[in-house]
Amino acid sequence: MRTVVLATAVAVLFFGPALAAEEQPLPPEKAKKLSEIIAKVEQRKDFRYVKEVDWDSDGYTVTYYTTDKAKVQITYDPVTGESK
Repeated sequence: MRTVVLATAVAVLFFGPALAAEEQPLPPEKAKKLSEIIAKVEQRKDFRYVKEVDWDSDGYTVTYYTTDKAKVQITYDPVTGESK
C-alpha cells in the first residue's frame, strides 16, 4: 500500500505540470504575433507600461497602466488583433 501511494505521489509531482500545460488552449494557427498586439497597446493614448498578458480561448488579455495610474484590461482577438 505504501508503495502505491508513493508511486502516485511521484507521478503527480513529475507529470502533473506537464499534463496541466497540455490542457491550455493554443493560439490559432493564423494568430497575430503577440509583439504586434503589444505594439498596438503601446500606441494607445496615455500608455505607461504593460503589467501582464494572459492567454485563454477568448484571446489575449493585456493589462496595462496609463500615465495617470489607471489600470486598463483589454482582450484582443488573436487572429484580427482587434480589441473585443
